[in-house]
Amino acid sequence: MKEGRAEDADTASVTHAFAGVAESGTIVQLSGPDNPTTLNFLPEAHIVLLEAKDLDASYEEGWTRLREIYGRGQMPRTVNMISGPSRTADIEQTIVRPAHGPKDMHVIIVKSR
Repeated sequence: MKEGRAEDADTASVTHAFAGVAESGTIVQLSGPDNPTTLNFLPEAHIVLLEAKDLDASYEEGWTRLREIYGRGQMPRTVNMISGPSRTADIEQTIVRPAHGPKDMHVIIVKSR
């Protein structure tokens, strides 16, 4: 297993989510050296680890926690909110999945200690 940015040849990635949003089934990913954004979008399969303590009921709870951790006026370079593989029906209203990014996404919720 390697660490760092995803490359074209990578078929799967494993990342750690900052938060999960229960109301929409969305995960919140923050960019950084330990969680490069390419891991979210380049490989065909995306496996996400989410600690149970980081599961929020709403987007507002997640944003509040993010602001508390980073401080006033500070944010990570990128905040990605992902609700599953992308899809489109732009051409002849035929669903194409994925439109971009991973074909499969799995979220594993792990019990916090």
